[in-house]
Amino acid sequence: MIRHVVTWKLAAEDAGERAEQAAEVARRLNALDGVVPQLRSISAGANAAYPDANWDVTLVADFDSIAALEEYQVHPAHEEVVAYVRSVVASRAAVDFEV
Repeated sequence: MIRHVVTWKLAAEDAGERAEQAAEVARRLNALDGVVPQLRSISAGANAAYPDANWDVTLVADFDSIAALEEYQVHPAHEEVVAYVRSVVASRAAVDFEV
């Protein structure tokens, strides 16, 4: 199984706006559960502590294989979420590892 972990720093300078956008990113990602068949599990959430030091939102998703992860990445529902995420993000970091 492949675990896909992504974390984002959002571009908004206002803390309230950043928190709202982080919650929206998490909501849209979590809504992919049951929509994208390659997803075995998904959990996304906005940062809850230390906003000056921590990143703003993180995703953890599990897939059966790298091929399944690649299929997820081009799924139309995922691509729709990606369009929103890109509109509010300043930085992204990711890691994919076997579990």
